[in-house]
Amino acid sequence: MASSKFSLAFFFVIFFLVLCFLPASVFGGRAAPAVRFTVQGRVFCDTCRAGFETPATTYIEGAKVKVECKAGDKICSYDGVTDNSGTFNILVEDEHEHEICEAMLVSSPDTECKTEVPGREKSRIVLSHNNGISSDTRFANALGFQKDTPLAFCSELMKIYSQDD
Repeated sequence: MASSKFSLAFFFVIFFLVLCFLPASVFGGRAAPAVRFTVQGRVFCDTCRAGFETPATTYIEGAKVKVECKAGDKICSYDGVTDNSGTFNILVEDEHEHEICEAMLVSSPDTECKTEVPGREKSRIVLSHNNGISSDTRFANALGFQKDTPLAFCSELMKIYSQDD
């Protein structure tokens, strides 16, 4: 009789241990999923030299862009190219919580629109999951090149943006 109580208690102890440690052993042996972000943005040609996007703005296909993350002397870089709508999607590996990351212009294939717009040549982005953003897609502000000479109708277009006193 004592033997059957002992074996029943032993069974429950073993059963309890299996229930506690089996899930830990199953999940503990798996590799953590790879952390990836997609940085998305657009590259425009400022045809009026306004310094921002206007109704006359065009978007550049084939512009080279990169995402660069820096922490002290450590720099990692990811390259991309814009599609026919001027949009880039750059895949970035790993968390970059303690790094400064920026999407930046590299070059324009448009020979008439190659000069970077001051202040629109790069855009800071946060590449960490420790910030309350649930999506893995991060959006960069639009990056821009400008024409050397504005289009003829731009002076009329820019009147829309002038302020009346």
